[in-house]
Amino acid sequence: MKYSQFCPIAKATEILGDRWTFLIARELLMGASRFGELQRGLGSISTAVLTERLKSMARDGLIIRRKITGKRGYEYFPTPACKELLPIIVDLGGWGMRWAKDNLVDEDYDVELLMLYLERSIVREMLPGPQTILQFDFSDLKKMQQWWLVVNEHNVEVCEKNPGYDVDVYFNSTVRVMTDVWLGHRTYKDALQTDELAIIGDTSLTRSVSKWLACTTFQK
Repeated sequence: MKYSQFCPIAKATEILGDRWTFLIARELLMGASRFGELQRGLGSISTAVLTERLKSMARDGLIIRRKITGKRGYEYFPTPACKELLPIIVDLGGWGMRWAKDNLVDEDYDVELLMLYLERSIVREMLPGPQTILQFDFSDLKKMQQWWLVVNEHNVEVCEKNPGYDVDVYFNSTVRVMTDVWLGHRTYKDALQTDELAIIGDTSLTRSVSKWLACTTFQK
């Protein structure tokens, strides 16, 4: 979209105003670099739309595309121009926390996005030992009810199927309640006291859950 104005806000909006552009930048700045990783964080975006948005962002100098050595496909990396969007995206998220939270509807509570954000929120150095297994049971889902996070010294992995390890901590809740806790709309204490959330496991882990499973960084 062209506004035919010299105003820098108009020129910036010509680059950033297309649907999905801010969310693609968000995923790139959170560490996603491959097409499938971007799709995972963007959910309902179609392959065609994501392909077109990546092309336009490359033309506008927001990303660079590099061939994956020895494999098919490309990796995408934020340029300095894209990296400068990080504080803007953080501020936009904070604005959304204050002014858009009442617009949440049932379809916004996406378990796959929730698990991605929980994966990103694990503070590995706060967990003892070489590996910790977390199991999430969502009572409001008929399909994909159970999920696992496998945490080790090097990474955190979301599993849709039982990884076969002994579970250290169980979370029993609904997608909405767990999302609201992560967003900071509710506290762990509140959800536990109303029995809308149960956290079962080693006491040293269950008592310190807010230290190793952080809530959103967006400020209200």
